[in-house]
Amino acid sequence: MAILRKIFDAVSGMGRSPERTMQSFERNRQDLQDHCLAIATASGKPRGLRWAKCDWLDTFALVENRSTGVLTLFRGVNLSFEAIEGGGMEDVDAVSMIRDASAVFHFQDKRWGTGGRVLFNMTPSMAASTVTADEKLVLTSD
Repeated sequence: MAILRKIFDAVSGMGRSPERTMQSFERNRQDLQDHCLAIATASGKPRGLRWAKCDWLDTFALVENRSTGVLTLFRGVNLSFEAIEGGGMEDVDAVSMIRDASAVFHFQDKRWGTGGRVLFNMTPSMAASTVTADEKLVLTSD
């Protein structure tokens, strides 16, 4: 029976609709966002800056890798940074500018996760436009 289920899932788009997958994300959204932000801020990027504020937006783009079935969610964020003393960015005016970015989440094996990756200066629709030939946009907030 398990083998039949695996075949059915492979043929039917992994047994999930994009809408239900997004509902799953929404149920776990706060924990996922907190985890993503914790990893991103600990990364030391961008160099010489401290993460000051992260506003999560409702904009998103959901992309599916056709060969692996892995879904990637680009979630919109507005980021603010502060210069770290001695980090070489104290006199740069652009440090205080709010930046658009996309936080990256993955849905695989019926679970959402994140590696804390953030695509700076890129909205979710911009991030989705960079997909490879093996990927397709399946859902967007636009």
